[in-house]
Amino acid sequence: MLWIQAFLIALLVCLLTLHFLKQLWMRRHYPPGPLPLPVIGGLWRIGLGVSLDTSTKLAKQYGKIYNLWAGPIPTVVLSGFQAVKEGLINHSDDFSGRPETNFVKAMCQERGIIFSNGHNWKQHRRFALVTLRKLGLGKKGIEHRIKEEAQQLVETFAQANGQPLDPSLPITNSICNVISVLTFGQRFSPEDEDFQKLVKAIAFLQKFGGSVPQILYDTFPWLVKHLPGLHTKALSSVEIARSFAKKELEKHKEHQTLHDPQDFIDFYLLEMEKAKNYPNSTYDEENLAQCIMEFFAAGSETTATTLQWALLLMATHPDIQEKVHKEIEDVFGSSCLIYYQDHKKLPYTNAVIHEIQRSNYVFLFGVPRQTEKDVNMQGFHIPKGTLIIPDLRSVLLDPEQWETPEKFNPNHFLDMDGRFMAREEFLAFGAGDRVCVGEQLARVELFIFFTSLLRAFTFQLPAGVKELSLVPALGATTPPQPYKLCAIPRCSA
Repeated sequence: MLWIQAFLIALLVCLLTLHFLKQLWMRRHYPPGPLPLPVIGGLWRIGLGVSLDTSTKLAKQYGKIYNLWAGPIPTVVLSGFQAVKEGLINHSDDFSGRPETNFVKAMCQERGIIFSNGHNWKQHRRFALVTLRKLGLGKKGIEHRIKEEAQQLVETFAQANGQPLDPSLPITNSICNVISVLTFGQRFSPEDEDFQKLVKAIAFLQKFGGSVPQILYDTFPWLVKHLPGLHTKALSSVEIARSFAKKELEKHKEHQTLHDPQDFIDFYLLEMEKAKNYPNSTYDEENLAQCIMEFFAAGSETTATTLQWALLLMATHPDIQEKVHKEIEDVFGSSCLIYYQDHKKLPYTNAVIHEIQRSNYVFLFGVPRQTEKDVNMQGFHIPKGTLIIPDLRSVLLDPEQWETPEKFNPNHFLDMDGRFMAREEFLAFGAGDRVCVGEQLARVELFIFFTSLLRAFTFQLPAGVKELSLVPALGATTPPQPYKLCAIPRCSA
């Protein structure tokens, strides 16, 4: 019996040794990085979890392009503006794939836009861009609906009568309703239980993304999928979001108006009807449900998180807030409506919004890519199929590009004469073939909501509170820690 145990132990040691030698052999093709150990790869270098400065420390040790094995998965991280620019822009086609990790496969089933590849991705991305334009993105039609939601949020804040309030849920509800109007053609009451289940499901998925349980699920699926854990709740959240989308889809099918589409579902059903005789069409109800879930996941949490940071930063930088108030009043007074096109008249306010996005980027890194073919970059060979992480946070905090990268400083986006200055280094929405589909929508939302709130209120710390934490909570997104502030009505409003 003992000799059998000894044999099994020796066999296991041999297998681990062979696996280790295989990884060392494969490693010669990749940029430098932590030594990959058996089973865990280079994850030992991260420890029990990723922190905000993890990538910075690794980049300082191994260079702006480094390799980090996530278990058996080879991963290359691009850090800093020059490396990310070369990868996402100069090699845009080569870096246009999405990794098909175990969690992504379980969550997306190769459908939708964000994590799909090939013909499905190209067809749905093109359709989404065209449809958003048809729905009025960039025109005053959709702005009118955004302004309605912004006004609803102003009224919600006003009900607190200047007392401390947590702005996170009202902001999230308002931004979700913008997506709802675009997608379903209607807004939902905050008391709607199904809508709140959707909001909570999306929020949980954002927290699960990039977490240790998600990394374990992708690295050791053969073990984790048989165990209880947060991955089970994450997949359940996916089903909640998908079921909500399908329920709204059935309502649209009952009252279908193909001659006069009013929202994204209407346009999609019309496209399905047009393409039903084309064998290479990817338009179907499962893809539609996935697209809707992605609109909420990518379009609500990110913008809501940015607005939460916006109010927190205004409360902690009253001098900057006062400059925004003064500029808005000097240009528009208290009666004129403000539209997105007016951002050119408000250079300082526009700079503040961009600086909020830069200094408190909503993602921990950036959405991963995957190489479509072998790539030679800055002297390194990156094989086809390698998972690529473009560290967009490192771009927005790159000390070689920004005067005071760690400081909240709107002057980063102003020239010597106080005029707004667009920056090539501002890659908050990504770059290349996978640049954010909803970039223009997000820009309009942020401007309308921010100016509406700052026009109506002065945001202050609650009495007795000297400071609020500026350290973010970590997940797929990086929202501020829960906080309360006071929205003091402005006399001019």
